[in-house]
Amino acid sequence: MRRQLRRWTKSFLCALPAFAFILMTIFYNGFFIATINFGGSSNEDSMRNSNKGFRKLLEDGHLPPGRDRYNSSSLAHRLPQCIIIGARKCGTRALIEFLKLHPQIISPNDEMHFFSNDTNYKLGFEWYRKKMPLSYPDQITIEKTPKYFISVISPSRIHRMNSSIKLIAILRHPTTRVISDYTQICANKQSKNETAEPFELRALDKQTGHINPVYKATQISMYHLHISRWLQLFPLNQLHIVDGDNLILNPLEEIRKIEQFLNLPHLVNPDSFYYNSTRGFYCMRKTKTGPEQCLGANKGRKHVNLSKKVITKLNKFFKPHNEQLYKLIGRRFPWR
Repeated sequence: MRRQLRRWTKSFLCALPAFAFILMTIFYNGFFIATINFGGSSNEDSMRNSNKGFRKLLEDGHLPPGRDRYNSSSLAHRLPQCIIIGARKCGTRALIEFLKLHPQIISPNDEMHFFSNDTNYKLGFEWYRKKMPLSYPDQITIEKTPKYFISVISPSRIHRMNSSIKLIAILRHPTTRVISDYTQICANKQSKNETAEPFELRALDKQTGHINPVYKATQISMYHLHISRWLQLFPLNQLHIVDGDNLILNPLEEIRKIEQFLNLPHLVNPDSFYYNSTRGFYCMRKTKTGPEQCLGANKGRKHVNLSKKVITKLNKFFKPHNEQLYKLIGRRFPWR
C-alpha cells in the first residue's frame, strides 16, 4: 500500500508542472474568467458594452490605418492641443476639413464658441472637454472658432487652460476678406427675403467718403490689432499663420507647413486633393480611389461686384495696417 501511494505521489508531482502550464495558458487568454459564471452574465455584458463603440468604429471603417493596435480604453475626450482662432471669412472651414485628411488630426464638427461666450465658458473645462470627439493618444484634437480671433477675452481664457497650446490663424487679403464678409451678409438677407443695404453705406463714411474704420468687417481685416493681443500672452512660435489665398491655390503646401508646425508626419499627399472645375476650387478625397468630397454650397460663393474705385480705397486704407502686421510677425504677404 505504501509503495502504491509513493508511486501516485511521484506521478502527481511529475504532472504538476504541465497542469500548471495549462492553467496559466487558459488564464492568459481570458477564458478562465470568461467561463466562470457567478449566477449571471453581468461580466460578459460589461465587456460587450465597453467595446461596443470601438467595434462600431471598426465595422464602419472609421479607424485610420494602424488603429486596430489600440483597444477601446485608449479612446478619450481630450482638451484640444491646438485651436484655429480665425479669422472669419478667411477659409477656416476649408482649412479644418483639409487638416482632417490627416489620420492624426481630429476635430469637432461644430464651432464651440467656448472661450468667447460667457455662458458657455461658465459651464467649465470639463463640459468643454466632453464636447471634443473621442481620440487616441497619438492624435491631436483641434478646435475651430473664428470668433476667437477678435474676442478680447479669449486669449487670456485659452492661456489659462493651456499656456503652451498651439494656435493657428488663417489670413487672406484684407480687402477680399471684407468683400467676402459682405457677400455672406447679402446671402443671409436673401434667405430671409430681405435686401442688404449697399456696401458703400456700410464701408464708407457718409460725409467724407473715406473708408469707415468703425465698420465691423473693416475692423476684422486690421489684422495687427488682433494678432498683437494674442502675442501679449503667447510667443510667436506658438502661432502659425496660414496664407488663406495660397490655401485656395495650393492647399497641400499650406497643409504641409501645418504638419511641420504640429510635429506630425507628412501624411496628406497630392492625391488628397483634386481641382473641381465646376466649383472653381480644390476638393478632397481621403484615399486615391475614395469618394470625392467638396465643401457645402454656401462655401466659395461668388463675391458681390464692387466698383474699382471702392476696391482701390480699401486697398489704400489697409496698406499701412498690413505693414504693421508684417513688422509684428516678421513676415510679408503679397497683398497689393
